[in-house]
Amino acid sequence: MFDDATYREWTKPFNPAGSYYEGSWEQGAEIKFLGVDDSGNANAGGMYSRIKENRLHEFVSIEHIGIITNSGEIDTTSEEVKKWTPAFENYTFVEKDGGTELSVDVDTNEEYKETFEGMWTKALQVLKDISER
Repeated sequence: MFDDATYREWTKPFNPAGSYYEGSWEQGAEIKFLGVDDSGNANAGGMYSRIKENRLHEFVSIEHIGIITNSGEIDTTSEEVKKWTPAFENYTFVEKDGGTELSVDVDTNEEYKETFEGMWTKALQVLKDISER
């Protein structure tokens, strides 16, 4: 789920042109979640985050603390960013019936809730398909 190739695959519903990350999944590490634009150019903006917690095969918590503009600038202080930061994206893994059940809890603004729910439904289906290969 968190290695480069599978991450790029299951996150396509959020950005069909492509998504990737730069950084580490280690607890305390900074990580950038970046997009690809329609021309295939990297660094089409994204999220600036830190791994708040990472308990192997149990729980990963990502703390989103800013945005990355299309020009690569990191913004953690603008009024727009301060309206929603910090925001958390949490993954909980539970062994169940010989497999793993994944629960995802994401902070989002009410105005984007419906959009993100649709994207998450598609992304989690892709992730399920990857895990069953």
